[in-house]
Amino acid sequence: MRDALCDFLFSKGYFVGQGEQRHAPATLAALAKLFNIRVVANPGWADPGMVRIAKRNLGVDVPLPFYKGFPNSVLALSMEQIVADRLLHYLRTYGLGDFSQPRYSLFEEEVVRECFDEKTEVREFTIVTEAEAIELLDNIVDSLLASTRPLNNIQYALVCAFIQDYDYEVAECGCKDTVCRLLIDKRDPSYARLLKLSDVIRLVEWLQLLSYDGASIKKLNLRNRDRKLITAVLDHLFLKGDKHSLNQRTCLEKRRLWKGLLHHLHYRPKNSAAERFLHTIRNNDERSVYSEFERAVAEGRTRNAVDVLRNNKGTGEVLRHLDYILSQSWPFGDLDYVLNNIVSANKILLIQLLYHYANGVSREPRVFAFQRLGMMHVYHEDGSQSIKRHSFLNENMATRTCLCVLSALERTCKGTLGKVYANEDMRRIGLPLQEGTSMSGVGTLPRGSRIPIPDGKKIRAFTYWERVNDIDLSAFALEEDGGQIEFSWRTLNWGGSSKGKPLVFSGDQTSGYEGGSEYFDIDFDVFRERYPNSRYIVFCDNVYSGVPFFSCVCRAGYMMRDVEDSGEVYEPATVKSSFAITCKSTFAYLFAIDLRTREIVWLNVARFGSRHVAGTTQMSFLKRYLEATSVINLYDFARMLATEVVDDPKQADVVFSDKIVPMREGADLIRSQDTERVVELLNL
Repeated sequence: MRDALCDFLFSKGYFVGQGEQRHAPATLAALAKLFNIRVVANPGWADPGMVRIAKRNLGVDVPLPFYKGFPNSVLALSMEQIVADRLLHYLRTYGLGDFSQPRYSLFEEEVVRECFDEKTEVREFTIVTEAEAIELLDNIVDSLLASTRPLNNIQYALVCAFIQDYDYEVAECGCKDTVCRLLIDKRDPSYARLLKLSDVIRLVEWLQLLSYDGASIKKLNLRNRDRKLITAVLDHLFLKGDKHSLNQRTCLEKRRLWKGLLHHLHYRPKNSAAERFLHTIRNNDERSVYSEFERAVAEGRTRNAVDVLRNNKGTGEVLRHLDYILSQSWPFGDLDYVLNNIVSANKILLIQLLYHYANGVSREPRVFAFQRLGMMHVYHEDGSQSIKRHSFLNENMATRTCLCVLSALERTCKGTLGKVYANEDMRRIGLPLQEGTSMSGVGTLPRGSRIPIPDGKKIRAFTYWERVNDIDLSAFALEEDGGQIEFSWRTLNWGGSSKGKPLVFSGDQTSGYEGGSEYFDIDFDVFRERYPNSRYIVFCDNVYSGVPFFSCVCRAGYMMRDVEDSGEVYEPATVKSSFAITCKSTFAYLFAIDLRTREIVWLNVARFGSRHVAGTTQMSFLKRYLEATSVINLYDFARMLATEVVDDPKQADVVFSDKIVPMREGADLIRSQDTERVVELLNL
């Protein structure tokens, strides 16, 4: 089984075995010593290849940081020594252009490390047969393809590998982005059966991103093989002749793009359906759905406007324009009619609206964070745009709408599952709504999920890399009033001559082409005392060298270490999360720490852009994700799905729990890391 599939199963707690192995005792001992992994099923099947898989995912031979004795050696340095170290280092690297080998501190004293002696949580793994592994992966791929939301790079790679290795046939696919990527990678026009005619423009956008470095779709210069692919997709759709797939009115919303594409392809229609489409696009005698919708709103016919969207594009489109529709309906007395039409089978859209209205209303300029082509885009509304905004709802209307959305969600979910038991710990787990901008790996959770930090433990954030000179790990304090404070290579807010420092940084390693690493340790008590107005610390990774993450090798995550730590800077047994950053940008948000509740808040967001320095961005838009579980969480969602909620897990058909609880035979267990199962439930 290929590495990508083994790695994915490893992140879920599985190894793939081949029967009894004579080296099993030595393998089990190595797994326990290096990674604190205990095999709870089929331990006799353990083979040395499993150690290699664990090394690849949890790291062993991680390169040393700039301060090799971190954190104790850094705490012993004065600020003058830290500044001198940094300036001399930059002089040789960026000043003289010498990146030939890693550089280390000139002033730190050698630190004698104690033997590793920290209490770590045991990782329990199961060894399964290859047939069982294929069945597990088959179910996971089914769940991923059922999702209407885009997949992240690792999830998509899993789907592609499974299709290729096991002749998996894609019968249905809920997300058009996934279909577009499959079409481009497989070059098989038959996947067009999963698209509508209006999705062809999205296919071209993906093609521009993946094959033409994101060039604008308005300036097409497609290679011949790509022209043939798009032409074959159009022919397939027109020959299929499905009325729903060939809805021409939805294409008129992007009439200019269609005209440019058809001209670039020199497209020749092969049947009457194609001829009618070309005539419609080239002539302006038919209006788009949105044109009719806008005209109805302008004329005060709010009910007609709602009907136009619902009848032509579905209830989901009514929900996407709900703010605007409601703001226009209030003067005309149509509020009840609009709210009665928000019932939808689309649980994801209803949950997104719940987040939107639960955050209240404000006249302040808004910040929009949206996902497009696998990355998070952030747009800040300026003051003039805020003043001109017409879609403002007053407090009463927003509250009423929030209650209606919640009621619609409860009605939509009710009875999806049978008897359900949900452990209280599921209140800390978020719902996977925008996982397309995330990265996968060990310990990753849906955005907004929270992990408590036990007393006596500290968090060590880390990143390490190859094939690029300089990746920067940065930390930012987000204050209650919206301000932010940067802790990074370019500030003097870290380090010092005593242990009374809020953060300790391992130094800026800028000669890491063959391997570099950076770390942050946080002292919670000192940080809260020094920065009392700070609520969160957000950790970011950015490629200062300017190449996108997918062009290098980079992993990031965190360790749970003792306050007085022992052992090496990087101890695999203490790693709680480790994932590969593979996005097409130079910037990613990793996770945050809630200083008030002493919890890690999972972010894992790839942000669109080519910024080389993390401190040039505003992070206020992250507030929605930092507070996500207070609006709705996996515990709430599980109970909504139930026909009956039970207090005894032995009575449940489905159990949501990370803890071992007694279950009846045949009951289904869903854990916090079973993201694909939750995705499937969101799309049922």
